[in-house]
Amino acid sequence: MFVDKENLPRHVAVTMDGNGRWATQRKLPRTSGHNEGLKTAKRIVKAAADLGIECLTLYVFSTENWKRAEQEVGFLMNLIHTHLKGELEFYKENKIRINHIGDISALPKNIQKDLTDCMEDTKDFTKLKLNLAINYGGRDEILRGVKKALSYGADFNTLKEADFSKYLDMPDCPDVDLLIRTGGDYRLSNFLLWHVAYAELIYTDTLWPDYSNEEFYKHIESFTKRERRFGAEKAQKKSKDAK
Repeated sequence: MFVDKENLPRHVAVTMDGNGRWATQRKLPRTSGHNEGLKTAKRIVKAAADLGIECLTLYVFSTENWKRAEQEVGFLMNLIHTHLKGELEFYKENKIRINHIGDISALPKNIQKDLTDCMEDTKDFTKLKLNLAINYGGRDEILRGVKKALSYGADFNTLKEADFSKYLDMPDCPDVDLLIRTGGDYRLSNFLLWHVAYAELIYTDTLWPDYSNEEFYKHIESFTKRERRFGAEKAQKKSKDAK
């Protein structure tokens, strides 16, 4: 499928929903769905890097996901640990820079170390910045950003939006241009509330393990054909330097 690379979204975010339902439909344990979902994530990361997308943010584990069954949470933490340790060469080979967003302090110590090590080992890569949202909540990010701004002595009487963004989890990425959610639900689920102010939204019924590269390209192509006005009367294009 032809994709207009001159009008690509700079920042794509994905809510990877439907792993559990995918497994349930096949009478498999939910953990099987998470394993398949991880394979899909790896494919989509590679596809985004090859297209030339600047930033990709994946909703891996939310602040609300701790409410799930203890066994499933434990499996997900182990899956994250195994992936970060086992796929470092994949990230290096494809020149992908890893960044974590979310409250790292509440994660298990081994996951904290995995993330810190992975970010350090990939910090010089520039092909794609991959933001892994782990223990992430949009409201929590904004609240942590406010606390950080206060700790740095920010003057809230003169603070501008662009300045406040520097205190959030992705200061090096522009706002989200395209948000994709799989799994058939139509909501944000506390994901990137600050960053999706003018994002284009695409929802698909496809469960995440079944989400193909072809559907991803179709969604990117759909974005390239949309008219984006950012509140103005006529369509505008954001500057390459805009955050």
